[in-house]
Amino acid sequence: MVATAVTSSFFPVTSSPDSSDLKNKKLGSGSTNLGGIKSKQSASSGSLQVKANAQAPHKINGTSVVTSPVESFKNEDGPSSLPARTFINQLPDWSMLLAAITTMFLAAEKQWMMLDWKPRRPDMFIDPFGIGRIVQDGLVFRQNFAIRSYEIGADRTASIETLMNHLQETAINHCKSAGLLGEGFGATPEMCKKNLIWVVTRMQVVFDRYPTWGDVVQVDTWVSASGKNDMRRDWLVSDSKTGETLTRVTSVWVMMNKVTRRLSKIPEEVRGEIEPFFMNSGPVVAEDSRKLVKLDESTAEYVRKGLTPRWSDLDVNQHVNNVKYIGWILESAPLAVLESQELCSMTLEYRRECGRDSVLQSLTNVSESGVGNLANVGEVECQHLLRLEEGSEIVRGRTQWRPKYGNVGQMEEGH
Repeated sequence: MVATAVTSSFFPVTSSPDSSDLKNKKLGSGSTNLGGIKSKQSASSGSLQVKANAQAPHKINGTSVVTSPVESFKNEDGPSSLPARTFINQLPDWSMLLAAITTMFLAAEKQWMMLDWKPRRPDMFIDPFGIGRIVQDGLVFRQNFAIRSYEIGADRTASIETLMNHLQETAINHCKSAGLLGEGFGATPEMCKKNLIWVVTRMQVVFDRYPTWGDVVQVDTWVSASGKNDMRRDWLVSDSKTGETLTRVTSVWVMMNKVTRRLSKIPEEVRGEIEPFFMNSGPVVAEDSRKLVKLDESTAEYVRKGLTPRWSDLDVNQHVNNVKYIGWILESAPLAVLESQELCSMTLEYRRECGRDSVLQSLTNVSESGVGNLANVGEVECQHLLRLEEGSEIVRGRTQWRPKYGNVGQMEEGH
């Protein structure tokens, strides 16, 4: 019955000639009442006459208008005006069926494209639905980043803050992907129970080349043991297309109680959580054993005072973000160095943290070559100190600078 109903919706069922003649005989013998419409067979002409119930004519602006609902069916002088039934005019209206089928195909194609979507260029969207992945036997975390237009500086290259933020982001995502991220910021579940957090004490960074706008960088990070109560974390940043090494970073981390703000040993429960992820490898940057010089106002050539942290400079552990310290250190670097040189390496020692109400000073001293002789020297070395106004040290640092590529060409032309 379902098949019959579906077929009849597209192919109207026609009556046989015998049944049609039988109905005509019945109509000719008398009259039939169809809801107020009377039909009667005329003996003289044999034509079908239809009479409707009389209705009063409508008047519009005083003029009578005849509106007969069956006037189009009235034909007393000639044969019926309805077209004769043929095979062609009994076919269904295929346009509606084709429109429905086309709509279904377009919708299915759109859904398939959404499921099988891939960017036209590999740098259009970098890891849009995830946070990186674990590689190399589950010990190395890898994540890609595209350098955005708002992440480059006056030199058209990625800023120091951008690169350092990539390091911090991959460290947190590494803990999360390894299942070691508790309720704290980079803290394991056992660390959260004991109110412990990680703090960096030393960091060495080497910038081999700076990425530019549109480049895609690949950041690899892993952790290793460093002494009895320390942990070392390394980063290797490279060009995702060529594999060229861009930045190398090694750092040492210790634990601190976030309530008392004092350093703590690594508890055995925490050690059991993190040791399975330690990688047996040396640091990616050779340790610079030279002692960092302590500066004061008498030995520093450049001093910047009145630096205060903003609310946005604090992280979830309520201390100033490590990246902000680097920005403050470079605040006192002379403009002549920033314009003609680019930072190629830095060594930082974090002595203590500062709070949101702290007022700081940034001190810098340039190496013996001096600022006035930058055009005739290769690399320039600077000593740095970030301290509170009352004198407590926050960060000691040493930076090395090399001539920018544009200046190197100008110097060669001059010679």
